[in-house]
Amino acid sequence: MSKKIESVCMAVIQASPIIMDKEATVNKTVGLINDAAKMGADIIVFPEAFIPCYPRGLTFGTLVGSRSKKGRTDWKRYLKNSVSVPGKTVDILSKAAKEANAYVSIGVTERDNEFSGGTLYCSILFFGPDGTFLGKHRKLKPTASERLIWGEGDGSTLTIVETPYGRMGSLICWENYMPLARTAMYAKGVDLYLAPTADSRNEWQCTLRHIAIEGRCFVIGCNQFITKDMYPTDLACYDELTSSPELMCRGGSAIIDPMGRYVAGPIFGKEDMIIAHLDLGLITEGRFDLDTVGHYSRPDVFKLIVDEKKKDPVEWDSLTKV
Repeated sequence: MSKKIESVCMAVIQASPIIMDKEATVNKTVGLINDAAKMGADIIVFPEAFIPCYPRGLTFGTLVGSRSKKGRTDWKRYLKNSVSVPGKTVDILSKAAKEANAYVSIGVTERDNEFSGGTLYCSILFFGPDGTFLGKHRKLKPTASERLIWGEGDGSTLTIVETPYGRMGSLICWENYMPLARTAMYAKGVDLYLAPTADSRNEWQCTLRHIAIEGRCFVIGCNQFITKDMYPTDLACYDELTSSPELMCRGGSAIIDPMGRYVAGPIFGKEDMIIAHLDLGLITEGRFDLDTVGHYSRPDVFKLIVDEKKKDPVEWDSLTKV
């Protein structure tokens, strides 16, 4: 898509949710969207699993071969505070995006109500400046113990959003270590590559910069800032946090330009908001000498096949049996 606008004001929200409390976190989110709008933001980006939280440090009472009653109790609480799509929370966020006249991307733990309602997904929701819900992306591969709490998305939600500023899309956290998933995003023409995460390591900064250079796109890294005292003490498995550090997640949100240079950040050790004006012309300039799915590709040697069909657990035969 040809660019209609040569710059965009990007807001990156490094904040903490009200852990395990959907309603309070949604209220905080709406306030942060309003704050970013007052700063002139055209696009507002929130971290991975912001609503109701990324449950860092919790095992939900799970060991290999056993699950505890306390863990099931906390899991039930997590599920009840997760987000149905569509639903009331989506409506509230849509209204906030419209009032802010901005695109909004936010990480949620999504409850799938299409079937049994017993599966959660780590998802990114996209909203337009007119309040339209533009789609979602479900994390394809939860990492390590995340697989205890989140299901795997399929290829049907490799969502790209067309904006006046270019194509915007997202892979979540360690999905970005999947070379073929990145290639799929590049092939969709992503210009504004959102990489919400729960990873605050120094090494993650290398990942953000590599993707920007490889994709010749702006990369927006967004993380939470979390301390142990933010956790509700009435969790059934609260004692699992005993050995956790006081600083649970230090952040590291940043914006990287298409040549791998920091535009803003990284920010560590506090809740904060990055506001940055991005020169979109740098995307075109960067692809002059590196376009990994164009002149720098070798489709005669390498080929990627992406299946974007929705995968349901049950397929119903619509033919009436006589």
